Amino acid sequence: MTTRRGQTSAESRELILTAAAELFAAKGYRQTTFADVAERSGISRGSIPWHFGSKEGLLLAVLERSVDLLNASLDDPPEQGADLGLDRVTKGLEALFAQPTTKLFVTLLVEALEPDSPIHDRYVAIHDTLRGHCKRWLDRFAPSAGPSTEALAVAIVGAGIGIHLQWLVAPDRVDIGQSLAALRALVAGIH
Repeated sequence: MTTRRGQTSAESRELILTAAAELFAAKGYRQTTFADVAERSGISRGSIPWHFGSKEGLLLAVLERSVDLLNASLDDPPEQGADLGLDRVTKGLEALFAQPTTKLFVTLLVEALEPDSPIHDRYVAIHDTLRGHCKRWLDRFAPSAGPSTEALAVAIVGAGIGIHLQWLVAPDRVDIGQSLAALRALVAGIH
């Protein structure tokens, strides 16, 4: 039986995670303070370390939640014998990069590259997830000749990350929709 206090605590935790994810995506980890998270979430500043221990603990919880949301939102490839139209497959790949978590993952990427980063291993797992999902889609239609689906998955995920990175740096100069459509056309060209 869930108590009202336990429910309130879970709701507060969720509000804090949502606010922190938005702020980390917009400002980065270093530039975001507990005060920022408290203001955005409507939860007292003192509650944040109570739930997460430290700012690093909050960051790790945000990434863990984001990976869980990403995994839950990605469709599995169609079964063998199902309609495997190339358009359906390339749209599935494009969906990888349309997730709300993508901006957060790209914004925090630089922090993951720093020596002794507490999020390095999380990024290894995020990239494994993206490549694995991409590979499952590619395995449904990729020709047997040419690059392996593993190599194609690395290239596609790298291109998707690069597109988002360019868009974050200069959103007025990069049309993310057109760029993802171009990536989709390139993937369709390997068939």
